[in-house]
Amino acid sequence: MCPSCTMKAETNAQIHPRAIQVRNLRIEPPLLLAPMAGLTHSALRRIMISFGGVGLLSTEMLSARRLPTENPRVSPYLIRSEREDPLSYQLLTSTDEEIGRAIDALHALKADAVDLNMGCPSTAVGKFGAGVMLMERPEEARRIVAEARRRTTLPLSAKIRLGSDAYSGKLKTFCSMLEGEGVDMLTVHARFKHEPFARNPRWAYIAEIKECIKIPVIANGGIFSIEDAEKCLRVSGADGLMLGRGAVISPWLFAEIAGSVFGSDITERVVSLPDVYATFLEALNADYRPVYHLGRLKAFTHYFARNYKFGHSLACRVQSSSSMEEARERAGTFFANNSEESTAMRGNNELKSE
Repeated sequence: MCPSCTMKAETNAQIHPRAIQVRNLRIEPPLLLAPMAGLTHSALRRIMISFGGVGLLSTEMLSARRLPTENPRVSPYLIRSEREDPLSYQLLTSTDEEIGRAIDALHALKADAVDLNMGCPSTAVGKFGAGVMLMERPEEARRIVAEARRRTTLPLSAKIRLGSDAYSGKLKTFCSMLEGEGVDMLTVHARFKHEPFARNPRWAYIAEIKECIKIPVIANGGIFSIEDAEKCLRVSGADGLMLGRGAVISPWLFAEIAGSVFGSDITERVVSLPDVYATFLEALNADYRPVYHLGRLKAFTHYFARNYKFGHSLACRVQSSSSMEEARERAGTFFANNSEESTAMRGNNELKSE
């Protein structure tokens, strides 16, 4: 790290604590991976780990109802390598009746933390009263948290949105209830229920939440660069950050923010984009049954392609592929015909639009 960058990192580290302690779990640096369907599986988690800077990893959201019957050796949702530590498992449910068996399964899987999904805005999820709909069913949410707290001593977190309207009193009451029932840490995606990713996040609302609860609060939404991270922390007053789509586009984003904002000892690297893509392909082929390969490759490519000026061409070619072999060949041709083969670990994040 250059001298000026080192000085900036040391100054930032004095402002922003380098770690969060949640029960027996130390999250250092306070940078968390967001649970994202079809994306935050083992193959991508390991790429992020290789760059460094991830304080807490996450699974994608897991159905509390189906989880107890999943085979962790073959389930694309549960495959985990020894390097993926610590790892939080996120549960999706609409009722406290499913929580007990699901948490028993997480204990068997040696989960490091449990997260409750109360923020997913998907219409499909909302139809059965889960995700962000739980914010409109506070008594059911209360029962879910209470039962989860009764069943585990693991760190228990919840991920929410800002709710359905701008009335912050209702939001504060909900957050205070979560804390009162035993939630140890709260992540807030700073958009309202139906706001799309293209909408600028409302980080200032997180500052209001911080005023009414004592547990750590994590800010999520709209973080694609070091500058975004610094601004979000300044505006929200959050204790840490959760990175989602930005870290899928640039899996080294955790390392950049960890070094510059939190003063972590991170070695700067030159990133070969084709090599990162090839590593992802190899991980998919090594660990997952073939039926899961192409869908996960398409989901990753949709974001990763944004590192290229004409990345939409790469994304379209892979999206229209009917087999892994075809997708690999088309991606290889794209990389061979584009000169942007590498990028410094900092500076490739002007990529905010959906």
